[in-house]
Amino acid sequence: MKRGATGVKTSVVSKDYQKLHKEIIGLQENWKKSLNDQAVEIKLDKAAMSAGVPVAALAVFNFDIPLFLQWIEEIKGLLVNNNDRMEEKLAFLANVMDESTAQRWIDEALAFNHIYFQGFAEEHEVEEWIPHFLAETALRPYLQLAAEKAQPEIHTAVHGAGCPVCGEPARVAQLEEGKKELYCPRCLVHWNDKRLTCSHCGNDDHETMRVMTVEGDAASQIQVCEKCHGYIKIVDTKQFINKPSASMLDLNTLHLDFVAQENGYHTGGSGKLDN
Repeated sequence: MKRGATGVKTSVVSKDYQKLHKEIIGLQENWKKSLNDQAVEIKLDKAAMSAGVPVAALAVFNFDIPLFLQWIEEIKGLLVNNNDRMEEKLAFLANVMDESTAQRWIDEALAFNHIYFQGFAEEHEVEEWIPHFLAETALRPYLQLAAEKAQPEIHTAVHGAGCPVCGEPARVAQLEEGKKELYCPRCLVHWNDKRLTCSHCGNDDHETMRVMTVEGDAASQIQVCEKCHGYIKIVDTKQFINKPSASMLDLNTLHLDFVAQENGYHTGGSGKLDN
C-alpha cells in the first residue's frame, strides 16, 4: 500500500463554494425536470456501446435555444448573487449571447472542445474558465436526461472509453457493499467495475494496481494503476446518512486529485501502457 503525503488538507473547497455548487446542482435538477421527454432521443446501439461509443454520440438532442439562453442568465444571476464582482466579469454576455453563439457553445461543449472556449475567452477578454463553465453547466440537464433514459441498460463500461453515456473520463467511485460502482459527475449515470481492476486500461494485475490513502481521511482512497498511470477516487459512502450526488462527491474529494496528480497519476490515464 502506498500512502499519500501527510499534512494534505482533507477539504480544499471552501464552504461558500460548496454552497454555490449545491445551488447550481439545484438549478440543473429543476431544468432537467422542465425538459419534455422529446428533448433527448437516445438510441441504445449495443454494438456501438460495446465498442466504447458514448450513448450521447448517437443521441438526438432537440435543444431549446431560447431556454438555453435563459439558463445562462439564471447561472449569471446565481454567480452574481454569490459574488458581486462577477457582475463585471459576466458583462460580456450582453454583447455576445445570441442564438447562434448558444448553438455553437452547445456543439463545442458536447465535443469537449476546450480549445474553442479558450479562444472565445481570449477574443472577448474574459477569464478563461467562464465561457466553458457556463456552456457546460447549461448543457448538463440534457446529458442527465440522456443518462436517465439509458441507465436501465448501463451496467458496465468499456475500459478506456470513459463514461458510457457522455464520454467524461472516469474518476470517482463509491463502494457499495464492497463493490466498486463508478459515478459520472457530469451526466450522473453509474456502472459497475471489478474492485481491483483499472477503470481506464482494464489492468487487473494486483502487483501493478495499488491504493493510496490520505491521513485523516478514513473513508476515501485513491486506486492507481502503474501500467497506464491512471487513478480513480473511491469513497466508502457508508458514513453518509444522506449520500451526496456524484457531482458533490467529486468536488468534496478534490484533495485526492491533488495527491494523485502530485504523485504522477492522471485522470483517464496517460494513454501509454508500461510493459
